[in-house]
Amino acid sequence: MIKYRKTIENLEPYKPGKPISEVKRELGLSDVVKLASNENPLGCSPRAVKAIVDWTNDAALYPDGNCTELRNALASKFNLSPSQFLFGAGTDQILEIIAQTYINPGDETIMGWPSFSRYEAVTRIMDGIIIKLPLTDDYRLDLDAFLDAINEKTRIIWVCNPNNPTGTIITEQEQREFLKNVPENILVVLDEAYYEYVQNSNYPRSVELLNEYDNIIVLRTFSKIYGLAGLRVGYAISNENIIACLNRVRGPFNVNAAAQAAAAASLNDQEFVQDSIKINQEGKQYLYRAFKDMGLEYIPANGNFIMVNVEKDSLQVFKDLLLKGVIVRSGDIFDMDNWLRITIGTPEQNTVLINALKSVL
Repeated sequence: MIKYRKTIENLEPYKPGKPISEVKRELGLSDVVKLASNENPLGCSPRAVKAIVDWTNDAALYPDGNCTELRNALASKFNLSPSQFLFGAGTDQILEIIAQTYINPGDETIMGWPSFSRYEAVTRIMDGIIIKLPLTDDYRLDLDAFLDAINEKTRIIWVCNPNNPTGTIITEQEQREFLKNVPENILVVLDEAYYEYVQNSNYPRSVELLNEYDNIIVLRTFSKIYGLAGLRVGYAISNENIIACLNRVRGPFNVNAAAQAAAAASLNDQEFVQDSIKINQEGKQYLYRAFKDMGLEYIPANGNFIMVNVEKDSLQVFKDLLLKGVIVRSGDIFDMDNWLRITIGTPEQNTVLINALKSVL
């Protein structure tokens, strides 16, 4: 047997949500509603679709390794230098690049738990040590505990905001106070995958902090509100020195050309973004009312998903919902055994979910 690196013994493969086609085939269902992966129920912008179709004429060509069009569009949007951006096949890949750039064996990184599991995975892959700190009683990241956990081995702090899976945020004031107390030799990754969905005036304006702190990276993605999850394109914003270091690790042509074209086109369709925000807000209020009527505790959401306490084994409830053609995320993978994470869908999808949940419970 070929010898593998010892560190992978401590890794669990990522467990993706069940695809619609598999559920249909396994259970013999014709109609399936997927509310498990925080995808945009409206799909993506028609402009993105057109860009993808137009791209097919150039499918034989390698993509632009510099993501020039998308880079310049984002630089203009944020009024930053194009050299302050790094692109990846989703923010998942960027997390890997960050870990490969900054983590040596034995180094420590800090995250809340439950939170996005890839922080732990990329740390362990590099033989680093992950420090997982419990959330506060109101399911928020405990930034004071983060500060208390810092020592001479700490290299990176992962801040998921809004936090996945709980949907809670840390505020502008909390984030500023936190950053003031983090040593400047520790990297702080501000993961804002659901940034565009947040409708809270206290939410941080993290990009503005790039002028004040040299140790932060802001992560954004086109997978969520822009509806391009299947194409895999995310980006990091930081100072030019950090981006230059990350680019030494990034592989060539890591973002495919269709993704680049669709992402650039999506930026020009803010009407689609506003429609996505509107349907998300309306769906959120509908689900809040339904959960209250059912007597179920839920965590107020800032993204496009809601955690709800079904007061039963969530894995069993997940399986029961699956039989009714509804796919959600069971909370056991987050150590929240009685909770479900439910993506906010269209009005029709939300109605199907609630009817199925009432039946199951």
